[in-house]
Amino acid sequence: MKDSLKAGISITKTIEIDRGRTVGFMGDEGRVYSTPSMVADIEYACRNFLLDHLDPGEDTVGTHISVDHMAPTVEGDKVTIEIEIAHIDRRAVTMEIKVSDTLEQVGRGTHTRFVADVSKTHERLAAKREKMKGG
Repeated sequence: MKDSLKAGISITKTIEIDRGRTVGFMGDEGRVYSTPSMVADIEYACRNFLLDHLDPGEDTVGTHISVDHMAPTVEGDKVTIEIEIAHIDRRAVTMEIKVSDTLEQVGRGTHTRFVADVSKTHERLAAKREKMKGG
């Protein structure tokens, strides 16, 4: 991890809510930004934010996410995801999240990611695959 990764730094990401990010449980008139899409957008935005503060060979994996989806966002609107580093405990980075559409706050939460060595992660996954095969 680089020295630039510290509590208090922040970033904002804006995403257009296209049809693929919506769910139409109540028909097309009720089509809104889905909670799973909000969670995925938060995870990707946080991961991409952290990449700028990592050393070569490092990446992050999500370990916890807690999101309140507080209001609907209609297809065609945009959401802004505000991310602030709240706490760093060795290689665990916890971020506070706020999600707003053009009219109101629609989500909030926390997301924790662990900074991992990519090559070591690949080794652990290869070993797990071998165990799955019975090897």
